[in-house]
Amino acid sequence: MTPAKGSAKDPGRARTFPPLPPARGSRAPFATSWWGQEWLRALEDSALDHGRLQRGRTYARGGAVGEVTVAPGLLRAHVHGSRPRPYRSSVEVAQLTDSQWNRLLDMIAERAANIAALLDGEMPAGLAEDAAAAGVPLLPGPRDLDPDCSCPDWGYPCKHAAALCYQVARLLDQDPFVLLLIRGRDERQVVDELARRNAARAAADAARPSAAATTGLTAPANTPAKDAFAARADLPPLPALPVAPDHPGRGPALAGMTTSPPGLDLAALELLAADAAQRARRLLLSALDDRHAETTPPVDLTPWQDTVRMAAAHPDTDVLARPATAAGATPARLAAAVSAWHQGGAPALDVLESSWTPPSARLDHVRAALREDWADGTPPRLRAWRNRLTIDGKDAQLRLGQTGLWYPYRKKDGTWWPSGLPDTDPSVVLAALLQG
Repeated sequence: MTPAKGSAKDPGRARTFPPLPPARGSRAPFATSWWGQEWLRALEDSALDHGRLQRGRTYARGGAVGEVTVAPGLLRAHVHGSRPRPYRSSVEVAQLTDSQWNRLLDMIAERAANIAALLDGEMPAGLAEDAAAAGVPLLPGPRDLDPDCSCPDWGYPCKHAAALCYQVARLLDQDPFVLLLIRGRDERQVVDELARRNAARAAADAARPSAAATTGLTAPANTPAKDAFAARADLPPLPALPVAPDHPGRGPALAGMTTSPPGLDLAALELLAADAAQRARRLLLSALDDRHAETTPPVDLTPWQDTVRMAAAHPDTDVLARPATAAGATPARLAAAVSAWHQGGAPALDVLESSWTPPSARLDHVRAALREDWADGTPPRLRAWRNRLTIDGKDAQLRLGQTGLWYPYRKKDGTWWPSGLPDTDPSVVLAALLQG
């Protein structure tokens, strides 16, 4: 590992975060906040090994990263891999110099909106652009990360250190001040220094005579609005966006009514109201997201796909038995479809229920790569049929989706069932599948 960047690490200011649960859904964004997504963008735009970054993302999404310790210039965590004992992974991050911190704090103190937000315990997204304009990069660049791990993989980074880097994006979702700690100073240090500079600036402003006092001029009456706006001082920040509800609103309780209009299924209507509340909350969260304009609009679902979606979202109801039966689905088929939906929505359901024929050379290449990557003894026979690779003697199967993702399947009672999250790398999917 290369020598540590920046000043010496300060364990006294370290913070330790408990392990995060596995991220649900392979197609859901890995990070939801602006800071988390920008950390991922900076990470994936770096010169690090992109193949291992993808594997690390899968490890982090699957809950392989233990508790994470963040200290100035250092990230540490135990990451579970293919062996029983977890690996010790760390990433050193270049800290900002004292000169850079002074420029950054001066820049913040000059902007009323930024200083007000930070003193209120918030990290405005515009701070990153303002800092970059002042020559202080808050987000890491290609040479700012130095990964290390106890595993035998010499990749730069290995997939375990990459998983640690990805997990930091989810920590930034919870608390973006983690980024300042990584760069060398914790929230308390930054806020205290800003409060001191803000007080000094206010005292200097109070001691300085106003323009009206020195010139004897005051603003004339009937000043045009455009002139008043052009001459404005720093305006206060806009009010914060409304806080999204933690849970969807509770729908009407209809099923307990003693009377109902003839032909109206009150339990079904109650379910539709609850589902509408869930979808409305997701739309609100999307509208409040900084990248709302980039959000992909929802696709139209077939009646069967929508039945599966609702069964996945409302597992405690039996109202959907009728539409499932009308679609020719047995309870077992509906259960398998719900499991596939949890893998990745409509594309994953299509992988369960249909097959297609990819180029044979592609499957041949994947089979050869999997055999070369086999760790324990002689690799088993890998039988290919259309978009499916079956591992003889392992009750395991990989299925290639139309979007390029490989989906894990396991045989139970003679039937293939979805078993885990998909990935673009079939070796990652197979390793997770064989580890159970």
